[in-house]
Amino acid sequence: MSPRVSAVARCVSLCAVFVAGSAAALELPLPPPGEDIVGEIKVIKARYEDTFADIGTANDLGYLEMVAANPGVDAWLPGEGTDIVLPTRYILPSGPREGIVINLAEYRLYYFPKGQNVVYTYPLGIGREGWSSPVTQARITAKTPNPAWYPPQSIREEHAADGDPLPSVVPPGPDNPLGPFKMSLSVPGYLIHGSNKKFGIGMRVSHGCFRMLNNNVLELADMVPVGTSVRIVNEPYKFGVSGGKVYLEAHTPLGEENEPAVDHHTEVVNALIRRSDLSADTLDWDVVREVVAAHDGLPVEIASPRETVIQAQSPSL
Repeated sequence: MSPRVSAVARCVSLCAVFVAGSAAALELPLPPPGEDIVGEIKVIKARYEDTFADIGTANDLGYLEMVAANPGVDAWLPGEGTDIVLPTRYILPSGPREGIVINLAEYRLYYFPKGQNVVYTYPLGIGREGWSSPVTQARITAKTPNPAWYPPQSIREEHAADGDPLPSVVPPGPDNPLGPFKMSLSVPGYLIHGSNKKFGIGMRVSHGCFRMLNNNVLELADMVPVGTSVRIVNEPYKFGVSGGKVYLEAHTPLGEENEPAVDHHTEVVNALIRRSDLSADTLDWDVVREVVAAHDGLPVEIASPRETVIQAQSPSL
């Protein structure tokens, strides 16, 4: 058994007692200072009629993260009694834990409410190739219930070319792609909004905006005040510390058509460099390489507690 498979198996075996049906939004307590991991991996038994899309919707998970966490399982017919891993353990994105943080590479939004020791996290649909969502710093400028949709000219032209002309305005209702609520961002043309389609959450499907499940966007909008910061990052590789152990969580990097292939190991090294509290000398690079090859979105231990403690206590030169 490879080191990575062994590490994942230990983690899943410890968390398999969390058998879930449908779940409420993911509200997770923040870890102690100096630690980075929240949540627990869960395992459920699939029912005959289940699909990954249904299971994801019930557990605040996106389609692609379900696929990544369950290699070899049929996403449309997992099969009665099949063990399904719910990847509900996360290394928090780097940087300040405040406001909204969106990590494009994991199709996920994190909200850190001011003065509370919790984080809420939700799956997102993001911009597809050619309409990428931006990496930027923004803020919420307005909140609008039951919004009308005014399709931009570029989108109307695209639909017209496909033989599907759009009206100049789509009123609120079941045909409105913005769903029951939108939050406008200070970056012109970009929104966080609901959707009239469940499928596509956790995928690259939009024209750059951020789609949420309707129950999620309504919950988030009720909590988030106008003026809240929105930091959008693209972190396919996240390092984190928990209980003295070092972990790596790997997601498939986003690519664009006609762009050079991403050097995954270079991105891993760059992510490690940004963690000034960690040292490459303490990591098990055989496991790191396997985690990077898998891109399954599960935090995997890559350094032993003893090595981490020694590194933390070593005097700086």
